[in-house]
Amino acid sequence: PIFIDDSGALTVQQMRGKARRLKADSGLDLLIVDYLQLMQGRSDAESRQQEISDISRSLKALAKELDVPVVALSQLSRAVESRKPPIPMLADLRESGAIEQDADVVIFIYREDQYDQNSEKKGIADILVRKHRNGPTGEKQLFFHDKFARFESLENREVV
Repeated sequence: PIFIDDSGALTVQQMRGKARRLKADSGLDLLIVDYLQLMQGRSDAESRQQEISDISRSLKALAKELDVPVVALSQLSRAVESRKPPIPMLADLRESGAIEQDADVVIFIYREDQYDQNSEKKGIADILVRKHRNGPTGEKQLFFHDKFARFESLENREVV
């Protein structure tokens, strides 16, 4: 089963409590945070950057404690939009270098057709593995079927 908790501005402590209960009651195989900057950090943090750093480290600790992967989505800084082409880099992770440091894997999705309406890569999504602690980094192109928000292999597919 999939459980969705759409409570706003959760703290890591609140998420930890909910995840522990869920794991004990129903099992827990994966935890997804959508998105990191919507979480509430410690009130005594000196800056938002410090809050995000604390949240990032706490999510890493939660993953280890519960022995489950945690997928944390993050916003990018606006700096990416000022580059040509605006392909995301690790430095673009918003509000904290700790996200890059704490993550085992960092993956970006880049769709050229979202920035260039004349792009010849309509429907193509570049999946960019920019950090992989225990494996290779690299890129893979997939077809993004926007009607269903689904990625598909490009093999045996004609892109229109």
